[in-house]
Amino acid sequence: MAEEDSSQEKTEEPTGKRLEKAREDGQIPRSKELSTSLILITGALSLWVFGGFLFNAEKNIFILNFALEREHLFDEKQMIIHLSASALEAIIAISPILILLVLAAIFGPLALGGWMFSAKSLLPKLNRISPIAGFKRMFSLKSLVELLKGWAKIFVVVGCVLLLFFSLKSSVLVLNQEPQHVAIYHAVDLIMTGALALALSTLLISIIDVPFQIYEFTKKMKMSLQEVKDEHKDTEGKPEVKQRIRRLQYEMSQRRMMGDVPDADVVITNPTHYAVALKYHSDEMKAPILLAKGTDEVALKIREIANHSKIPVVEAPSLARSVYTFTKVGKEIPEGLYVAIAQVLAYVYQLDQFFKRQGPKPRQPVFPVPPDLRA
Repeated sequence: MAEEDSSQEKTEEPTGKRLEKAREDGQIPRSKELSTSLILITGALSLWVFGGFLFNAEKNIFILNFALEREHLFDEKQMIIHLSASALEAIIAISPILILLVLAAIFGPLALGGWMFSAKSLLPKLNRISPIAGFKRMFSLKSLVELLKGWAKIFVVVGCVLLLFFSLKSSVLVLNQEPQHVAIYHAVDLIMTGALALALSTLLISIIDVPFQIYEFTKKMKMSLQEVKDEHKDTEGKPEVKQRIRRLQYEMSQRRMMGDVPDADVVITNPTHYAVALKYHSDEMKAPILLAKGTDEVALKIREIANHSKIPVVEAPSLARSVYTFTKVGKEIPEGLYVAIAQVLAYVYQLDQFFKRQGPKPRQPVFPVPPDLRA
């Protein structure tokens, strides 16, 4: 019993199929802290880059709406015109920042986990509404880490605020001594600097959160040895099913091969244990091609088809074994067998002339097989 339990321990790294299925189910490593940090940093940088443009737009809106002609105050149409112009000015000013924030929200997930589109993650699950499962989640390691992250964010932000306050205190205190327009620009610069520093401080939390999320996801995806074996069986197929498939493939190839035997020009035999069927057309082929080959029962079937189709059958044991061993079905014979096969084809031609009473009866020659091609 202990041995069975130990075999179920999640000790194996997740396979590619397991990770792919998890992604289809909406399970990927994801860090909300990293996405939040990227959005905050993008927003702070956007304010830094487009802050002057945004400030000028706000100034123009104030001027447009506070420096009015007296008659405009009593004209409702002018009020609509002022409101429309102010809204258009505000939209144009804030559009670059909004576009960058949207892009950050869209492309931010690429930093960890990538994009994911899964409808399965939207389906209701009973474990999400189970009180027992919820109670376990409340006291899990993940909940503890989330609690620590929350406190860490508070300490980091408060620490960054205090650090900024003491480092920029002298600059803030001199604002009341500067001319009004200089003080405004100076204050805006201090605000943007503080915003960028606070946004960058959230990266400290992300640096800790990202490895933890990867660790948690990998731990969750780990498999037992039995799960790996079962997946391998499902992927590769059960042995009996694979054997059945191989047998069917073999039978199909045999039927296809036997169907090509009637197209052969000659069949060379052992005479009983081997049989090979060859075809050669000098106008279409560079060398003779092996159409079929077999031993024992298959060889007998090839000879039966050859006799039925009136294809010449030549007994040449050594040559038949060499062609069978060194040639694949559908391929050309080895170059070392060219001479022997040429003699076979010539002998077959002479036999054909003899049966047509157009030549003497030929004597079967000894077909030479090179030593390196002897089976």
